[in-house]
Amino acid sequence: MTGSSQRPLRVDAARNAELIVRTAWRVFSELGTEVPLDEVAKQAGVGVATLYRRFPSKDDLLFAILQWRYAEQIEPAINSALVDEDPWRALVTAISASLDVASAEHAVIKALRDRKSLLHGLMDRYFADLGAILQRAQQAGLVRADLRGNDLPMVFYMIIGSMRVAEPASGWRRCLGVLLDGMRPAAATPLPGD
Repeated sequence: MTGSSQRPLRVDAARNAELIVRTAWRVFSELGTEVPLDEVAKQAGVGVATLYRRFPSKDDLLFAILQWRYAEQIEPAINSALVDEDPWRALVTAISASLDVASAEHAVIKALRDRKSLLHGLMDRYFADLGAILQRAQQAGLVRADLRGNDLPMVFYMIIGSMRVAEPASGWRRCLGVLLDGMRPAAATPLPGD
């Protein structure tokens, strides 16, 4: 959790950065993402200068929250999926973990002003790993052969879009069920396009 800087932090600075990120996550969850960063610093028990030194903008702090959640929730699921002996279960695990985080952190993602460029690196990593998991499921005959790795971001964004309107809040899981059934080869009709 180094914010916008990539150089290694001193132990105390790293501890402060982690404290700020975890506190911001809690504060934003409880009070909304509109809370001023001064309030986050106050609740973290650090000076405003300490917060701004590590996270010069709210986007930097919001992105640090997403990096932390990725490392805690998605990365372990991906690592597990990459070695899972059941390719279908691996695919479902990898997709479900990311959508769980996207659902839980929807307000944080929405609050990012520079969403596209900030999320680009995390999404590239995720979809590269997911593509490898998809390919393994296809080789096992468990996923339709005409589904391509570059289809995955669009499919993912369809589910994310359903989170805005799904009632109850977990209603997106029904859409995921339909999507997963559509990935199976048994009743597949050819996809349009190349």
